[in-house]
Amino acid sequence: MSRRALLLAVAASVLGGCGYSLQGRGITTDPTVKTIGVPLFKDRTGRTGLDQRVTAAVISELLKRGRFKVVKETTGVDAVVEGEIVAYTVAPLAYGPNVDRAAGAVGLEQATRYSVTLTASVVYRKVGQKEPLWANEAFSHRDDYDMGDTAQAYFDREDQAIARLADEFARSVVAAMLEAF
Repeated sequence: MSRRALLLAVAASVLGGCGYSLQGRGITTDPTVKTIGVPLFKDRTGRTGLDQRVTAAVISELLKRGRFKVVKETTGVDAVVEGEIVAYTVAPLAYGPNVDRAAGAVGLEQATRYSVTLTASVVYRKVGQKEPLWANEAFSHRDDYDMGDTAQAYFDREDQAIARLADEFARSVVAAMLEAF
């Protein structure tokens, strides 16, 4: 091989290696893990039904991966995902005039856009091992929603935001657990 061809080959290999890549370390699941137990997340927030929505979303997301059998029990499984919802907050983001079109009234300013944030402690552990495969004591996710024109719409919108939040939380936590991010 000529000197010029060798230099071109080296330059091409060096330049071909440049670029962006994901920082994850690959799949962290032990290949022997076939069945994962996901018991009901504990809930320290008192928000009715939040534990059930988040647990169902995590189970659904694991099932979408297609590599595992996922059950709600912790017996007869290879690994367990345990979670505890430690915080659920609703905070106003924007304000506007209080307009209740149903009552035909305009009043003082009120919140028109809200943010909901869910924070949970999650541990993914292979049965029989002391050290977890993955853990995060403060895994958090947030969603925003606009206030409706009536008080009834407020609760509907918050419930819709919780459903989106649970799904996004589950996608993020399962990706972090299984892809080592």
